[in-house]
Amino acid sequence: MRKSAKTEPADSPWNSEVRLLAWLAMCASVISFLFYAQRNQVLLYGDAVAHINIARRVFDSKTPGLLQLGTVWLPLPHLLMIPFLISDQMWQRGAGGSIPSMVAYVFGVIGIFRLTRSALKRGNEPDSAARVAPWVAALVYAANPNLIYMQSTAMGEALYLALFIWSLVFLTEFFGGDGNALVKCGFCLAAACLTRYDGWFLSAALVVCVLLCFLLSLNSGQSQPNPQLRARILKFLLLAAAAPTLWLAYNGIVYRNPLEFENGPYSAKAIERKSQAAGNPGHPGSANPWLAGMYFAKAAEDNMAANQSLQRVWVLLSLLAAALLIFTRRQQAAANAPRSAPLLCLLFLLLPIPFYALTIAYSGVPIFIPNWWPFTHYNVRYGLQLLPAFSIAAALLVYGILRCEQWNWRLRLASIPAILGFAATCYVFLSQATPICLEEAQSNMRSRNQLQMELARWLERMPPGSTLLMYLGDQVGALERAGIPLKRTINEGNHRVWKQPVDPEGLWERALVHPSQYADYVVALEDDPVWQAVHEAHLPALVELHVSGQPRAVLYRAR
Repeated sequence: MRKSAKTEPADSPWNSEVRLLAWLAMCASVISFLFYAQRNQVLLYGDAVAHINIARRVFDSKTPGLLQLGTVWLPLPHLLMIPFLISDQMWQRGAGGSIPSMVAYVFGVIGIFRLTRSALKRGNEPDSAARVAPWVAALVYAANPNLIYMQSTAMGEALYLALFIWSLVFLTEFFGGDGNALVKCGFCLAAACLTRYDGWFLSAALVVCVLLCFLLSLNSGQSQPNPQLRARILKFLLLAAAAPTLWLAYNGIVYRNPLEFENGPYSAKAIERKSQAAGNPGHPGSANPWLAGMYFAKAAEDNMAANQSLQRVWVLLSLLAAALLIFTRRQQAAANAPRSAPLLCLLFLLLPIPFYALTIAYSGVPIFIPNWWPFTHYNVRYGLQLLPAFSIAAALLVYGILRCEQWNWRLRLASIPAILGFAATCYVFLSQATPICLEEAQSNMRSRNQLQMELARWLERMPPGSTLLMYLGDQVGALERAGIPLKRTINEGNHRVWKQPVDPEGLWERALVHPSQYADYVVALEDDPVWQAVHEAHLPALVELHVSGQPRAVLYRAR
């Protein structure tokens, strides 16, 4: 750990390259959003619709406030969406939820460029190989069709990937000699921990790494860390622990259970138990980390290429890059090179593998892929977490070949178009076959979207200002399509969540007991809480909707 490092001048070529890359990424982001928005594919994911409406109900609700953020899903993505969802048009079209993802995509592209540069650069003046490799990594990352689709939606993949990458950027720069970068790394980790639970695993791993390196530097006696370095490490540790501690405290205070997100009624474990109680078999990889890891790795391959042969080439390239990384590290260590540590930071790009292997095995989170049992799509998008690793692997190969002086210079230069051409071939075939993340959204939401469209058509006929009793659950998109503000509904979010296990005086509970006293109309979906209440109230039905694969929906007049 060196104490200081020279900063790059303001007119550095790196800065002009980053500006160019940022403009290219912004253009790609906006064009792809317009492409998918025109085809009504921005709101295909049920989770995207849910994210948008969780953010919206913080201010658009009969009981507004931050407690509407709920539990299970971490709050940062929703908080970032709120300013863009104040507009009803941005809410209905989904654009308000897409903007944070689009911004994150641009920062992620810049981050993968800077991470590669920081890991490979030697001194203040990088060689030609270290100038080319970051562009390879950035292009492979930015052009991935699945990421391009996901960044146009309100899903959290693009945001987490950007925070993941920038955490490693600052960690790499810290080991490269920039002491201030460690605190920046801590801020990125805190944000990552409030975005996805992957961030908790990442935070723990980086904390262990920093502490271990710090202790080793003390034991080696090579240098004595100054008080400023100690203070930075302490700030880093506090920042890394702050977000998980805050979320545990929030769940403990509000829900009377610090692990409500893990074992509460809306957690993945609870959903899996309900599924098994209904007679469905457990998901593949349950209690088997090895098999779970295989499913995750396969999902990652499916996000990189549609053809199995091309997927195997990606794996082979990654293995070659890993071997090159280890070889380069040994060479630098043998030569006592001061910048050998930043290279090792790239190994943290593989952290999603153990995280998802453990999560699938023990936390009730399944991944279904179309070529393996049960031959369907579910959470295939999680495989995008290895996109940064694949991108860096391509860059490392180009870097290693360009530095191989035993090869003819023409042959070395040919590696650049060869690897970029391979990636382009994979992405073209992937786009022609429909990116698997888009395919997943289309497959899982087809019948649900049909029900929401039919339901929205009837809800639009309600008199202006009328109140609706409805369990939002999976069908909140019907209100969004109909343009009915959430504050005109009485839903499961309108109660005091700290009253456990139920709140008899809550608006939601009172409306279920006496629907006609609180609402003008009622929407009941078969087997939801409103369904049971309406059957006991004997309200007159106005319309009954049947969509294959979805529960029966009935619209009632309450008064």
